[in-house]
Amino acid sequence: MSQLLADLQQNLSFVLVSALIVAVIILLSRLGERFLPDLHRPSKARFVTIVGICAALAAVLYTLDFPLPFLAPDFYKLDFSELPVILCGFYLGPTAAVTCEAIKIILKLLLKGTTTAFVGDLANFVVGCSFVIPAVILYHIHKTRKWAIWGLVAGTLVMTVFGSFFNAVYLLPKFAQLYFGSDLSRIIAMGGAVNPAISSVTTFVVLAVAPLNLIKGVLISVLTLLLYKRVARPLFGK
Repeated sequence: MSQLLADLQQNLSFVLVSALIVAVIILLSRLGERFLPDLHRPSKARFVTIVGICAALAAVLYTLDFPLPFLAPDFYKLDFSELPVILCGFYLGPTAAVTCEAIKIILKLLLKGTTTAFVGDLANFVVGCSFVIPAVILYHIHKTRKWAIWGLVAGTLVMTVFGSFFNAVYLLPKFAQLYFGSDLSRIIAMGGAVNPAISSVTTFVVLAVAPLNLIKGVLISVLTLLLYKRVARPLFGK
């Protein structure tokens, strides 16, 4: 805990930017719920219980992340932590999903700490929400398998496009600032060692970041479609 606090103090500007981003995401989820009049609203105790269970499962899955060394440098990792988050969102809505995503990050930091000065954890939260929020909102418009598929497809596409843009504009420069004295060329070189076609920020996000997010979105979408009906009764009592 003391190390986490020390890291936070050393990255105050980053913390402020992160807080602003989180506030915007919460606002988007709340606005989305205003157009979902048929949203299931359990008691507060049940809401907290379900979100807590899903966040705990997501945190465990987050600690089990792993790299895809044939696709991207090792500091980019694949995890399945959005699976419990999106299951929670399908039942309770976008605000619950964002809350679950945030608690997941907090629990992971307490369990495992951070090896990326919180940049990777912010990335996981923001990019994860870019997948979950569209998918959950579209599913709640019409709670059918067809709309679940459309939502998951939309979420995957948004995560792939937005994740690439967010990496290019903010995350990669921040990683370079923290670890390489703002020398982006060293990160590009790490990508080039994996794929010789990577020679710039643009090729890095197109050839490494975008495929990684696309793979993650497809895998989680398939697992969601396979598991939601099966876990709805034992997990949600539905």
